[in-house]
Amino acid sequence: MTNIQPIHIIGAGLAGSEAAWQCVCRGVPVILHEMRPQRMTDAHETGNFAELVCSNSFRSDDKHGNAVGVLHEEMRKSNSLIMGMGDMTKLPAGGALAVDREHFSEAVSVILREHPLVTIEYGEVKGLPPKEWGNTIIATGPLTAPDLAQAILQQTGEDSLAFFDAIAPIIYKDSINFDIAWMQSRYDKKGPGGDGADYVNCPLDKAQYERFIEALIRSDQTEFKDFEKDTPYFESCLPIEVMAQRGAETLRWGPMKPVGLTNPHNPTIKAHAIVQLRQDNALGTLYNMVGFQTKMKYGAQAEIFKTIPGLENAIFARLGGIHRNTFINSPKLLNQQLQLKSRPDLRFAGQIMGVEGYVESAALGLITGRMAAAQAHGKRYPMPPKTTALGALTEHVTGGFLDGPKATFQPMNVNFGLFPPMEDEITYPKVNGKRLRGKDKTRYRKKLLAKRALKDIESWAKN
Repeated sequence: MTNIQPIHIIGAGLAGSEAAWQCVCRGVPVILHEMRPQRMTDAHETGNFAELVCSNSFRSDDKHGNAVGVLHEEMRKSNSLIMGMGDMTKLPAGGALAVDREHFSEAVSVILREHPLVTIEYGEVKGLPPKEWGNTIIATGPLTAPDLAQAILQQTGEDSLAFFDAIAPIIYKDSINFDIAWMQSRYDKKGPGGDGADYVNCPLDKAQYERFIEALIRSDQTEFKDFEKDTPYFESCLPIEVMAQRGAETLRWGPMKPVGLTNPHNPTIKAHAIVQLRQDNALGTLYNMVGFQTKMKYGAQAEIFKTIPGLENAIFARLGGIHRNTFINSPKLLNQQLQLKSRPDLRFAGQIMGVEGYVESAALGLITGRMAAAQAHGKRYPMPPKTTALGALTEHVTGGFLDGPKATFQPMNVNFGLFPPMEDEITYPKVNGKRLRGKDKTRYRKKLLAKRALKDIESWAKN
């Protein structure tokens, strides 16, 4: 063990933290480089590892019919640090897995800082790591510091791809008016740590909703720099103003959909739209506005959000914001071992590879960490099976499932569309003598894909 050279990991976010954990669990020492708190980003607030800068939700925890839930379970089977600490710090969130962001980040930080095989080096790595470092992982995330991003660009010769990501506001619960708002999960669904009444719901009638949409469209918004103006948004994390501009009904059937909820203050009248807030800390004092990422300026946010019934006296613990995320053209630049083709001593992990989402980022850190650790032992670690969520993400970033030119590569959340179809024709059951159709047929197919994935990951996870 003493002759094993340490693996350098740049970035102690979700991916870097997970990669470090996977390495030390295999007896490989790690030197973990983190520039915070000496140099902060536009989105981070602390120097802790694995800080959550947007939502506090890891999204659906349904391992039987949701691709994200399948990924959760595969990572649990693979001894994931991020999922372990997520489960330990979970909060009520219906069918989702949400965490207390401060306790979660602190737990990850303590475990890595106190591990005997982890050495922490604070300070910015301003260029590509020297080749003398050898086995190295770059996990600097979507907010990679400019000097390192420029060095990657010079090494690869590829233009950086980029998109904007937005942050939702957080509100103190005791400033919410519960004479108007109420607690309920959609369809009363219970999730990890939940009781079926996990969300704050604020109802809007048609006139209130229409005024709200108009205010969003007319709001004072962040102006982008010239080099940012052509940067596309990530479709699964659009600012609410952008959604409002796409049509009056877009928000009402997006984050403000009124289905599955009944207002106990007025149960006979159905709300036209509903704003939901999800618990953000273990004390239950902070609530995050679900799906309300925004690029509005602070003054406009406070003014417009206080027009939402129940939030007229809202006190904001944090207002929303927007930042520029960058990612590399992974299918063109990386090989099957997630190494840079032009410099195989460098691997990448996490969102900088072109995955979107907390769990997806950590998942790529898990895979990259295992591959780097195997290399340190003089071995080659296999890619996860393509039929699994971990395998589907790996295929996405290495170009395995791309049909068109690889230049069209875009960030992606895990979804069943990335999974290979079932090899054999599915025999769909009949219900009351009738064949499954539409959504029922889709749900049945997803259950089969989930079942196959969790079976196929078993041997890989134990390696």
